[in-house]
Amino acid sequence: MRSRSVYAVLALVIAVSLVGAFPATALAYSPWDTSYTHDELMLMARLIYAEAAGEPYVGKVAVGAVVLNRVRSPLFPDTIAGVIYEPWQFSCVGNWMFNSYPNQDSIRAAKDALAGWDPTGGALYYFNYHIVSNPVLWAKPAAAVIGNHRFTY
Repeated sequence: MRSRSVYAVLALVIAVSLVGAFPATALAYSPWDTSYTHDELMLMARLIYAEAAGEPYVGKVAVGAVVLNRVRSPLFPDTIAGVIYEPWQFSCVGNWMFNSYPNQDSIRAAKDALAGWDPTGGALYYFNYHIVSNPVLWAKPAAAVIGNHRFTY
């Protein structure tokens, strides 16, 4: 009985040592971070619903990730609401779809983005590449193309 306890303690010591040997990358919204509010979740889900309703699921998550990347960036406000309501940033803000209750996919995509999933690799911008001709946006380095959106740094 005693040798089992010794082995269990030894295994625990080794596991703790290994965890400390590999430092983790801190994310503003890591999978263990629950500091966002229900209102922030729903605000992000409304933006995702209005901006990416017809996009594939990964594209919905990517829109949410852009919001969070902006929260972390010194170039933008440091709150979800501040980023979303910043003037001239998201064309959907204030329209009927943004002011509607988001569907379950949009809510789930917001949760996945808040949990740390970023399919864009850190993009700060996105636009519908079929519609937008702004040379400033097209000049930004591409991060990914997902559905009808081009994500850029």
